[in-house]
Amino acid sequence: MSIKQISVFLENKPGQLKKMTSVLAQHQIDMRALSIAETKDFGIARVVVDDAYEAANILKENVFVASLTSVLAVAIPDEPGGLDKLLDVFDKAKVNIEYMYAFLGGKEADHACMIFRVGDTKAAESRLQGLGLHIMSNEDIADL
Repeated sequence: MSIKQISVFLENKPGQLKKMTSVLAQHQIDMRALSIAETKDFGIARVVVDDAYEAANILKENVFVASLTSVLAVAIPDEPGGLDKLLDVFDKAKVNIEYMYAFLGGKEADHACMIFRVGDTKAAESRLQGLGLHIMSNEDIADL
């Protein structure tokens, strides 16, 4: 089951990220993961939160350009070779990864959670689950 990630476009100037996090904090939105990609003029903050739909609406109401994207979340053991073993499953399923990022923490500190953006989320999810991989749900993420 895929989860939703929010992509927020931010001007590449001081204080823009702080404005976004302040809006989320004021509305009690809990960020689970954050990744930022930047260019000279703007950045894209990719955020996994406890309630993506609510957070995206709140950000839009506060004049941010935000969109929802389906991504795959997979827990892996936080140990040497953990990511390599996971990528082996992606390779066997012939799933191309557009980008990925990770976060640690939660109740299971012995695991990391990897977030993957792939071209065809539904097809990738089906192939990966067919090889025995557990794709995390929004509930799984919320329980971390």
